[in-house]
Amino acid sequence: MRLDPTTMKHFLASLCLIGSLLHSLTRCTAATSEFQLEGDYWIGGLFDIHHVSRLACQARPEAIDCSSQPFSLSNYRKFQLMRFAVEQINNSTNLLPNVSLGYDIFDHCSDTQSFPGILKLISVKNLIQPWGENHNNLSKMIAVVGPFTSTHALTVAPLFMADLIPMVNYGSTSSVFSKKMKYPSFMRTVFPNQDVTEVIVSLMQHFKWRWVAFLYSDNDFGTDGLELFIKKIKNTKICLAFSKGLNDNTNYSLMFKQIEAQQIHVFIVFSEELVAEPLIKAAIQLSITNKVWIAGESWSLSKRLLHIEGIKNIGTILGVSQPVVTIPGFSDFIFSTKTQRHWEDVEKSMFCNQECNCSHLKADDILTENPTFSFPIYSAIYAVAHALHNTLKCGDGKCKKNMTVYPHKVLAELKRSNFTLLNRSIQFDENGDIKFGLYSIVFWNHRGGVQEIGFYKFHPLHFFINDSEIKWFTNGGVPTSLCSPECSVGYVKKQNGIHQCCFTCEICPNGTYINSTEDPYSCISCKDTEWSAEGSTSCNQRLVEFIPFTDSGAILIMLGAGALVGLTLAVSVLFAVNYNTPVVRSAGGPMCFLILGCLSLCSISVFFYFGQPSVSSCVLRFLPFFLFYTVCLACFVVRSFQIVCIFKIAAKFPRIQTCWMKYHGQWLVITVAFTTQALFFLTGFSTGPPKPYNETVWYPEKIILSCEISVIATYGTIVLLSALSSLCFIFSYMGKDLPKNYNEAKAITFCLLLLILTWIIFATVYMLYRGKYIHTINALAVLSSLYSFLLWYFFPKCYIIIFQPHKNTQQYFQDLIQNYTKTISQ
Repeated sequence: MRLDPTTMKHFLASLCLIGSLLHSLTRCTAATSEFQLEGDYWIGGLFDIHHVSRLACQARPEAIDCSSQPFSLSNYRKFQLMRFAVEQINNSTNLLPNVSLGYDIFDHCSDTQSFPGILKLISVKNLIQPWGENHNNLSKMIAVVGPFTSTHALTVAPLFMADLIPMVNYGSTSSVFSKKMKYPSFMRTVFPNQDVTEVIVSLMQHFKWRWVAFLYSDNDFGTDGLELFIKKIKNTKICLAFSKGLNDNTNYSLMFKQIEAQQIHVFIVFSEELVAEPLIKAAIQLSITNKVWIAGESWSLSKRLLHIEGIKNIGTILGVSQPVVTIPGFSDFIFSTKTQRHWEDVEKSMFCNQECNCSHLKADDILTENPTFSFPIYSAIYAVAHALHNTLKCGDGKCKKNMTVYPHKVLAELKRSNFTLLNRSIQFDENGDIKFGLYSIVFWNHRGGVQEIGFYKFHPLHFFINDSEIKWFTNGGVPTSLCSPECSVGYVKKQNGIHQCCFTCEICPNGTYINSTEDPYSCISCKDTEWSAEGSTSCNQRLVEFIPFTDSGAILIMLGAGALVGLTLAVSVLFAVNYNTPVVRSAGGPMCFLILGCLSLCSISVFFYFGQPSVSSCVLRFLPFFLFYTVCLACFVVRSFQIVCIFKIAAKFPRIQTCWMKYHGQWLVITVAFTTQALFFLTGFSTGPPKPYNETVWYPEKIILSCEISVIATYGTIVLLSALSSLCFIFSYMGKDLPKNYNEAKAITFCLLLLILTWIIFATVYMLYRGKYIHTINALAVLSSLYSFLLWYFFPKCYIIIFQPHKNTQQYFQDLIQNYTKTISQ
C-alpha cells in the first residue's frame, strides 16, 4: 500500500503524540514535588494554576504545556490549601489513624488540552482498564478534588462518573451537576448557581432595583447563571434589560453604549475573576460612573481588582461571597513552604502539567490573595478523609488497612457525611450539594477594603443587610434603577413593549379602583352597590336614594291627586244635577261621567311614584294611567269627531252621521280602544313586566331606586296612545273655526297642546337629569296631564252652569247652530 505525503505526515504526527503521552505517563513519577505526595490512599487534584487566555489553532494534536500560560495566584492559593489539608489530616491522630493520605495534583489549565493528567488519574500502572474486566490491580486513588470551573468539570466528569469515582468539587457551581442520573458521583462543597442567583435576586428586591443588566462569562458557568436568573425573576418586579456574554472578543465600548442608551444603573457581573478584570478596566477607561456593580462570588473578594487604579470612580460595588473562614495553621504552612527551595530543580523532571515555576512567590502574596473558596477546598478534602475513615471502619486509634477500598464505597460514605469542621456542619443533600452555611453580602468601601454588611442564611432562611454601612456614590440615598418611575396612588400601569417594568401611568376612572399589591396593571370595577372617585384605591358604598312618602314634594303631589279626585267628584255631581241641560249634553252627556271616572282612576298611579319600589308598585305606577288615560283620549277622539260631524260633515255627508248614530259609533270606538290597550298590557307585562331597577350610571356615588319598563313590552301601548292623541288633535283642530261661544273643539285642542307640552318638558328633563327627583317630576307630569282636561275642558262648562245660566238654554244653542249653518251655506 502506498501512502501520499500528506497522509504519511498526519500518521507520523499521531505516532509522535501517542508516543509522547506514553512517555509522559512513565517518566519520573518517583520524585517528590508540590504536586505529588505518596500515601496509602491518594486523592487526585485538579487546579488551574495557569489558565489559557486564548485557544490557538493547531496543525497537529498535542497536549498543552500549562506552565507556559498566564499564572493565577488565587488558584495557586487553592492548590496550597489542598496540600495543607492533606498534611493536617496525616498529622491527626483521630482521623485516619495509621493511614496516610497522598495526592497527585495536576495543573488543569484547559478544558480541551489538559487530558494527560486526567488519563493518569484514572489509570492503573499506566493502563486504563476497560469496563467488565476483573480489576485485580486497583488504583490507590479514591477520589478527585476539582476542577474549579464548570466548563472544566463538564469535560472531565464523564471519565470519573463511569467508575463512580467520587468527584468532590470546590468551585463548579453549574446547576447541571445536581442531576444525579447524569453525574452520580459528583459532590460539591460549594453552593450551586441557583443559590447564589437567589441571593442576588433578594438583593435586587431589597433595594428595589428593577431595571438591571446581567453580564456573564461566555461559558457554561455564566450561561447557567443567566438561565437561573431569568427563572428567578419571572414572578418578581425585576426586569432583565440587557444581558451579554463576556469573552476575549467583547467590544466593551459598544456594550456600554447600549447599556447607557437603556439607562441601566445596576450591573450584575456573574463571571470568574479573570473575566471580570477586563470588564472593570474597560469601565474605568471609558469613564463609566455612577453605577451599582453586583459582584458574583468568584470575584467579590478579589484583592487584585479591589486595588485597580480608578476603581472608586465607577460607582458602588456590592458582592455575594462565600464566608471568609480562617483556616488555622494555613499561614504557618505557607511560610514554612516558601522557605524551602528544594522543589525548584526537582519539578523539571515531573509529569506533564505538574510544574509551577512559582518559587519566586512570597508567602504574604499568597495569604492576601482572594480567599473565597478556601473553606470549600478545605472541607472537600476533609469530606473525602471522613468517608475513607468510615469505609476503613477506623476506631480505637487504628483502621482496617487490609480492606479493599473501592471508589464507589467511598462515594456511599461521602453521601452519608455528617461531621463538624471549624464549627460548621458538613452534610450533602440528595443532589450531592452541600447543606451548610450561608452567603456573605460585602461592600467595597472607599478605604480600599472589603466590608461585610449582611448575610443570607439558607437553613433556616434569614436575610439581613445593614444599609447604614453602605456609602453610595450618590452620597445619600439608595440609587434607583427603573425603566419607568412608579405610578402615583390611584394610577394603573400600562405596559410598554415586552418588559413589565416599562409602562405609562393612567388614572383609574370613576367606578373603578386599583389594588397595587395584587395587580398594578388593571383597574378593578366596583360592585353595583359601590362607587369610587377617579384614582381610587378602594370602593365606597353608594348612597341609596328614593322619594319617600314623607317628602314635601311627594306630599304636595299626593294632595294634588286627592284634590283631583275630589274635583272630579264635584264636577260629576254638578253634571248629574244638570244632566238634561244643553251644556252637559254638548259636553258629552253620559260620556262625561266616563271621562271623569277615568281621570280619577288615573290619579291612582301618582301615589306609586313614591316609596321604595317593588314589583307591584312598579306595575301600578304605569298600568292605571296608561289604561284609563286611553279611555279618556278615546272619549275625546269621539267627542272631537262628533263636533266636526255635527257642524261640517253632517251637512255634506248625512249618511255618515246616520250610520254613526245608528250603530253607536262613539261607544264602539271607546270599547275597541280600551280592549286593545288591555290586550297590549296583558301581552307586554307578561313578557317583560316593570320591575325595580337601580340606576348606577348617572351618579357614581348614588343608587337611585327606580322602575325599569321594557320599551318593547310597552311599544303597542305607546303607539296606541300616540295614535289617539294625534286623531284627537286632528279632529279638534278641524273645529277651530266653530262659533265663538261654542268652543269645545278649541278647549280640547288647548288641552292636547298642554298635554304634549307637558311630556316634551318631562322628556327633556329626563334626558338631562336622572336623580331621585325625576320620580317627583314624572308624577307631576301625570298629574298635569289629568288636570289639563279637568281644568280646561270641564271647568269652563261648570262656570257656565253656575255663573252664566242664560247660556245653558236650548234656545241659545239653537241660535248658535243656525247662525253657523247660514254662514257656511253662504
